[in-house]
Formats: sequence, C-alpha cells, structure tokens
Amino acid sequence: MNNKIKNICIFASSCDYIDKIYFEEAKKLGEEIAKNGYNIVYGGSNLGLMGEVTSAAKSYGSKIIGVMPEKLYNFGINPGDCDEFIITKGMRERKEKMDKLSETLIAIAGGFGTLEELTEMIVQKQLGYNNKPVVILNTNGYYDDLINFFNRIVNEKFAPKITSNLYFIANTPKEAVEYINSYKFQEVNYLDKKIVVKR
Repeated sequence: MNNKIKNICIFASSCDYIDKIYFEEAKKLGEEIAKNGYNIVYGGSNLGLMGEVTSAAKSYGSKIIGVMPEKLYNFGINPGDCDEFIITKGMRERKEKMDKLSETLIAIAGGFGTLEELTEMIVQKQLGYNNKPVVILNTNGYYDDLINFFNRIVNEKFAPKITSNLYFIANTPKEAVEYINSYKFQEVNYLDKKIVVKR
C-alpha cells in the first residue's frame, strides 16, 4: 500500500451488456484494491463494471464512496452499495468531487464518459494541477487504438515526448495496483520543459 494514497477513483462503464471478460477483470481489480488497503471513489451506479468493481472491493473490506449527478439519480439510476453517497448538481461537479476525494485513478473499459474523464485528468496532470498516478487498465486490448492515438499525438508533435509519462498502461489488475503501490509523488508541470518525470 502507498501510504499517501487512501482512495482510488475508478472510471468505468455502466453497461450491463458487454463481454464477460470485462466483468471478470473488474472483479479482480476490486479484490486487488481492497486487499491492498485502498477505498474506491466512483460514479455511484450499481450497473455494469461500476457495480462489479465496487461490489468485489466492498466484499473484501473497502469503503465505497459514490458520486452521482442529480439528473441521473432522479432518472432512476440505482445507486450501488455505497458507504457514502453524494449527489451533485451536474456532471462537472461530479468530476470535481471525485477528483477531490481521491489521490489516484484507474480507468477501466468504458464508453465516452470514461474517455472524457480520463483525458481530462491527463490534461490536469499535464498542466500541473495534480500529480496523481493515472492508470489505464487495458483489459482485452480494449484501449489499444486509444494508446496508438496518444502515441500519434506525440509522434506528430502535438505534445512533447515526456507526456507519455503522464499515464501508465496496465494489462492486469495486479499490475495496475502494483504501480500505485510504488508510485512516488512529485511536482509535475509539463509546461516547464526542463522537468523530466521518471516512473
């Protein structure tokens, strides 16, 4: 366990109709998170991979904090089995709250919402607003095309090469949590080209 990290923010799909391998790996991730002494902050739903990862983590002793926008709550989206459940005004407030409550994040397979949350946190780190470990769990090669696109951004000089250090690609839940366990916090500001961050 990393003593500077208490809560891991999870970005994940809320879809129930995806391949079972994603559920299997989400369950393993929840177990790894709990066994390493961490809690989870997430989007608050009991659906899809959101529900799977948090249910597994809670069964092994993790505290679960759910954060859901008022519109989704009023629409009838069922909250998960949360120890703390927070309703926000909108999506932006939801992300801000999740950010404030966590010291790191793991993005597992998800749709446009997960992608938007992940890329915002990468930009926040790039500009020096946070120095959190950002982990992409690439289950079943799900993020291969996105990773290739990130590489193209760098290769075509839309971003400096050092920005590839902003995130870590994990192929297994164990790898993801081990990276967080060993993460060394330091000030990060990629606007300053003199700064080189080592993993």
